[in-house]
Amino acid sequence: MVLFWHECKMNGKTLVIWSCCVGLLNCGCLLLFESLSESMEQMSEAYAQMGSFSTALGLDRLSVSTMEGFYATEISLIFALGGAMFAAMIGASMLSKEEEGHTVEFLYALPFGRNYIVRWKYFTMVVLTFVFQLICMLGERAGFAVAGEMPPVQEYMLFHEAQFLMHLEIGSICFLVSSRCKRRQIGMALGLAVLFYLADMMCRVIPDLENLKYITPYYYSNAVDIFTSGNVSGTMLMVGIGVTAGMALLAMWGYERRDLSV
Repeated sequence: MVLFWHECKMNGKTLVIWSCCVGLLNCGCLLLFESLSESMEQMSEAYAQMGSFSTALGLDRLSVSTMEGFYATEISLIFALGGAMFAAMIGASMLSKEEEGHTVEFLYALPFGRNYIVRWKYFTMVVLTFVFQLICMLGERAGFAVAGEMPPVQEYMLFHEAQFLMHLEIGSICFLVSSRCKRRQIGMALGLAVLFYLADMMCRVIPDLENLKYITPYYYSNAVDIFTSGNVSGTMLMVGIGVTAGMALLAMWGYERRDLSV
């Protein structure tokens, strides 16, 4: 538990900066909805006819002139990318920072096994990702309150549940990378978060790349899909859970067997 609170303290500044920035950005965009809604009514038909672009963003299924469509096609993208980058940064630095900062000799001199330490570090990443979600949701709810309307509650909560798993999956992949590297790979982690998003866009636009949906976690957590269907694909959800659990177990198994540099 001491290790958990220590990691929370070390990552607290990053959590506050990222969550407040994403939450306030979402809130600010929602505050603009009322002033933009009239002009968006005229633009929504044009958006729906923009071919592949409208298909990728879901503009052919939801109208941006409604709060539901505006949130699902605009705000959700900010939250998804911001949260994925945050989780990737946390995961990529959680283990490798010990070797990079030359604190390995102190940490592993304690009467705990490596798996014990890795489990607590992973648990810290899960908690930080969850708190990020809560803070951003508070910002969104403030925006909804001022705007005077919000999307359907059931779909809204389902979207955030799927987003939590998506962020955790990306964080777990970067956690595995962190267990294999001697230095924090922050650039790689951020690039991976963006690359997964591009893969989601491509598999929606190019039929030959449809199988990319099994690789990118953005696919099952897509807001437009959730708001139009009211559910999350069970198959894709199981793939996401399997990848998340597999990455965590591989990180624990591999880190215990690594020769750590001091």
